[in-house]
Amino acid sequence: MAEETIGYVHSIESFGSVDGPGIRFVTFMQGCRLRCAFCHNPDTWNIGGGTPYTPQEMLDMALEYEPYWGDNGGITVSGGEPLLQIDFLIEYFKLAKQHGIHTTIDSCGAPFTREEPFYSKYEELMKYTDLVLMDIKHINDKFHRYYTGASNQSILEMAKDLSDRGKSMWIRHVLVPEYSDFDEDLEALSQFIKNLDHVDNIEVLPYHTLGVYKYKELGIPYRLEGIEPPTQERIDNANKILNTNKYREQLNQ
Repeated sequence: MAEETIGYVHSIESFGSVDGPGIRFVTFMQGCRLRCAFCHNPDTWNIGGGTPYTPQEMLDMALEYEPYWGDNGGITVSGGEPLLQIDFLIEYFKLAKQHGIHTTIDSCGAPFTREEPFYSKYEELMKYTDLVLMDIKHINDKFHRYYTGASNQSILEMAKDLSDRGKSMWIRHVLVPEYSDFDEDLEALSQFIKNLDHVDNIEVLPYHTLGVYKYKELGIPYRLEGIEPPTQERIDNANKILNTNKYREQLNQ
């Protein structure tokens, strides 16, 4: 008898409105290998924690909220990093598509590799995935390594792969003063995005300090102590450089 697939979940949001189109049932998976200095959910980092669910259990819970989704909503799996639990995602999304549900992954792309067995599983997952929210935390690899603990190469490779296979993407960029709001880096990110196909939206996510208390509770040093959220002027500047209005207008057409 085959062993049952289990996913380890940090938390669930029943009426998510910021993780994909429409109203969404959002599952936040437990576990992430990056250590982003600006992460507001360090409680999702630990791999091996969380509450266990089977894909069918998660779908049954999501279906309770289906009447609220309307024409644009559906399910989103975020994290942590959902691709670390790719077997669970495949089964969960496969079941969801049997019900005609729109499926979205919110990923930083760090686990991506063309090596096996990951790549074959990733290709299988893409068959049942309608949209990927790609978090590009920094286009400059040196800065990316310093502030996340890892290179951005696998992340950029995943974005290119999604482009090549025609998968719909929303690009997300967290705007952090003194880190990811330099004009030259925003220009480089804009140029990278222009070379991708099937980017349907770009979102600038202003850095905030709402999760700082979690670091204190967990005994983790907060590396951005003293950094304030970006001013409206810098937010507007990033939106202008990344041309987010153009994508938003296309999305609303």
